[in-house]
Amino acid sequence: MSEPLSPGTTLWSRYHIVELVAKGGQGSIYKAEDLRLSGRLCAIKEVITDIGASKSYQEQIQAQFHREANVLARLDHPNLPKVSDFFLYNGRDYLVMDFVSGRDLREKIEEAKVKGVHITEKKVLEWAKQILDALIYLHSQDPPILHRDIKPANIKLTESGPLKLVDFGLVKVMAPDDDRTVTVLQGKGTVQYTPLEQYGGDTGHTDARSDIYSLGATLFHLLALRPPTEAKERFLYPNKQLSLREFNPSVSSKTEQAILHALAMHPDERPATAADFNEELLKGRSFALMGANSDWWLQLHNVQSALLENKTLLAVVGLLLALAMIVTFFAPTLPQP
Repeated sequence: MSEPLSPGTTLWSRYHIVELVAKGGQGSIYKAEDLRLSGRLCAIKEVITDIGASKSYQEQIQAQFHREANVLARLDHPNLPKVSDFFLYNGRDYLVMDFVSGRDLREKIEEAKVKGVHITEKKVLEWAKQILDALIYLHSQDPPILHRDIKPANIKLTESGPLKLVDFGLVKVMAPDDDRTVTVLQGKGTVQYTPLEQYGGDTGHTDARSDIYSLGATLFHLLALRPPTEAKERFLYPNKQLSLREFNPSVSSKTEQAILHALAMHPDERPATAADFNEELLKGRSFALMGANSDWWLQLHNVQSALLENKTLLAVVGLLLALAMIVTFFAPTLPQP
């Protein structure tokens, strides 16, 4: 296994490695400083081809990586980090994207557990709306792009408001067996959020419904404060039923049914597309129609959250509104000229 780059290393005479963020079986992810654009931090994903593979296979993998990096570089969505560069350096491929600071949803789960309170259904559905927007966008690309590692730890809460779905899969090189689906930058996923068909790893057939399962598992975890039973265990014990409301009775039956639909064992039994899951989960919810990614909505939402968290301020605002209504109602009507 290749050793990760040391802090202080400079790649491509431009990217100064600050620290190792994560390490996978065939590569790593780094936080780096862009020396050309002062003050810009970026995340660099390193992809290493199996050194035991034939030269022709390695060349094939590198060619596919470059094709797929070009696809990712064209992505432009407010809930996805922007890919800005890719290059080959000392036999390793690198993908450069925005570094997303902030807390992830795994931390929000741990915070809720410490406080002994559940994250509200409304808040989780607001987050779901944004991630579904990103998935609809990814899956609509030509070729389609699958994330394959959706989980709370890969969803960041940014300071500016929108969520970011980070890390396009595990650092794992995959065989180019399907020209219609991006595969090089994806991996096997994390067991609590991984559908059964993805356990095949490099040979498992996955499509948009695999991401839908992972998102369903993520939403289950956010609402229940515990992940659902792993797909492999559910396969071995088919009579073991999932229940979200068992762990959080305040969740509506509509939300529970939609999430359990996404967690169906067989892909054919799940929503066919992210758009279908979006319709089933969010139809009729007023906030879903407001455009969760628009700046004005985020500003309004931030004001609303601040009011709810500050009871004194909320009381003052309520009193002012009541006074305004009284003045308006009892104000004398001016005679018409």
